[in-house]
Amino acid sequence: MDQFTQPERPAFARWLGGTNDVTHMFLSAGNGPDMINMAGGLPDPSVYPVAELAAIARDAVAKNPRDALNYSPIEGLPALRDAIAARFSDENLTLTRDNVLITTAGLQGLDLLGKVLIDEGGLIAAHSPTYLGAIDAWRARLPAYRPFNPESNAFDAVAALKGAQFAYTVPNFSNPTGRLIDLERRKALVEAAHETGTWLVEDDPYGALYYDGDPLPRLLSLSGAMRPGDTPYSGPVVYMGTLSKELAPGLRIGWLVAAPDLIAALTMAKQGSDMCSSGLTQRVALDAFAARLPERILPNILDLYKTRRDALCAALAEHLAPWFDFEKPVGGMFVWAVARDPSFDTDKLLKAALAEGVCVTPSSVFDVEGRNRRAIRINFTLNSAERLGEGARRLALAAARVAAA
Repeated sequence: MDQFTQPERPAFARWLGGTNDVTHMFLSAGNGPDMINMAGGLPDPSVYPVAELAAIARDAVAKNPRDALNYSPIEGLPALRDAIAARFSDENLTLTRDNVLITTAGLQGLDLLGKVLIDEGGLIAAHSPTYLGAIDAWRARLPAYRPFNPESNAFDAVAALKGAQFAYTVPNFSNPTGRLIDLERRKALVEAAHETGTWLVEDDPYGALYYDGDPLPRLLSLSGAMRPGDTPYSGPVVYMGTLSKELAPGLRIGWLVAAPDLIAALTMAKQGSDMCSSGLTQRVALDAFAARLPERILPNILDLYKTRRDALCAALAEHLAPWFDFEKPVGGMFVWAVARDPSFDTDKLLKAALAEGVCVTPSSVFDVEGRNRRAIRINFTLNSAERLGEGARRLALAAARVAAA
């Protein structure tokens, strides 16, 4: 063996063979000077309260250095956990800090749930189509999936959940479809979780982004109403939240709210993951809550995003109607467009779209089997109305090319 010959190294873990590169692609898509990125679930940086967050961060270090600069408890700063518990408690739901684990953004919560609840080959009941970040987070666990569609007239919540290690849903403006699960089906899911004992994971990053109508109750609140006097809450719903859409994603602050025994198990998993989330950003989050900063900036966020949703839907109706159908979402960050021709391949559309200078997300990455290639997810929060219109025009050029091929 000469000095330039390397011995054969062990193979990488086999789960890496099933990964997707779409997330990396759309997070990098904005680097091109003329690329219109309509793929990711990205906020507009103009809504970030930069001056106030800078002042809060400065005070966090100067006035609370032990919180901001030390290792924090694995579960998170006690005062922040208390604030989260208070924020989500209501007349039927009593939460304490024992119900709360602070995570490094929402994605860590998904990863920890996989570590705690799934052995290799374990069964996940997943709202379909499914958030690709969740699929990626659990890929190393090599799970089996039972997809369910709560919008179907034939939906049977008990049959969907029974026997699964946990069920996963995004009830508010589902990622990727942008749809809202109605109250009747929310109640059915919660009742099924109580009946079967299956953990029901409620992922709620978009719950504040209602543009039309009144907010529906959280699954967590509906579960609390089924167990009045349960203090602290010990039911089957696992609620996930984050500041990424309400304040700023760079803080990387999220939380899990669940029964204390599950929080204890998740804490053990977090200990071996990152030991603790950033004390600085936890302290910033705590002080931002105390100043009601998320509530104060929300009206501006809603006005901006509602205008952009309307602009995108108008542009899609003008440019993409020959090939796609879509519904205007009542909230969230996405429009889900389904090709009229069942044979239309949106994986091919993505390649054609990139050549035209626009990036969208194909439906295949939201399908645990990778077979749904008929739809696209389009984000409307990042770009101006003008760029959304131009993006729709470019997308129509790409669609015409794919349809003619």
